[in-house]
Amino acid sequence: MPGPERAGGPRRPRSRKAGKAGVALLKSGAADQPIIVLAHPQLGENIGFAARAMLNCGLVKLRLVAPREEWPNPNAVAAAAGATAVLDAAQLFDDMVSATGDVTRLYATTARPRDMRKPVLTARAAAADMVRSIARGDRVGILFGRERTGLENDDIARADAIIEVPLNPEFSSLNLAQAVLLVGYEWRIAGMDNDDATTERLGGSPVPGARHDEIEGLFSHLEGELDAVHHFYPPEKAPRMVRNLRSLLLRANLSSQEVRSLRGIVKALAEGRGGKKGTGKSKGFGKTSAARRRPGRAD
Repeated sequence: MPGPERAGGPRRPRSRKAGKAGVALLKSGAADQPIIVLAHPQLGENIGFAARAMLNCGLVKLRLVAPREEWPNPNAVAAAAGATAVLDAAQLFDDMVSATGDVTRLYATTARPRDMRKPVLTARAAAADMVRSIARGDRVGILFGRERTGLENDDIARADAIIEVPLNPEFSSLNLAQAVLLVGYEWRIAGMDNDDATTERLGGSPVPGARHDEIEGLFSHLEGELDAVHHFYPPEKAPRMVRNLRSLLLRANLSSQEVRSLRGIVKALAEGRGGKKGTGKSKGFGKTSAARRRPGRAD
């Protein structure tokens, strides 16, 4: 979704009121709002513009995944125009796995169709879904890709749903701050329209989804056992098979208890093969050894 953006010369922050508003939101805990995750942002200015867009919508929880420029960044502070509380509280991560591990409901923004079976929502529909998810106790995250190329397929594969915006098909490029503002605005409006939002229930009390690091553990366990029986064949299809398997697990919207149950099932099946214990270790996103494979079913 994001396209390139470059700021002009450094500017002084223009609003102390904005900074105070951000501090107040941070002190309140902001537990009832999504986390904005910027994957590999290239320019400090763009992070600052995104922070300004966030605070416009009352969003203050920002995570940065391996930004290209140094952090903290003075250009980000200048571009934030007073939204420095968002920048000061921003969390820095080395990779997407650690940045989203504690998230239970993850959305990925993209302008390009992807060959993945995932729910594809408009920003408005996604915002309504976020309100429901937060109401039942989920921790929600929204992924935005680097300015020039957007998110990688592997990043999108980790998401529960995709956000696409139906813009002019002849010119649909947005810069990073525009993308953040558009999604943030829809979230804010959805929250205002659903102050008394009811939670979705399958019976009994509402249960939040499993954390993404729990899903990652289940996936690595399952991938490792499938690799042990040479399931990922032929080699050229392995990455796509792995992404599809990950998408299948995410569509199930599993709870923590369900993840533990499935890991127990995988373990029991693995140990039942001739009385041998399974490895339970992933070879790394479908990168299995071609030398050990035998023909099996592709997805």
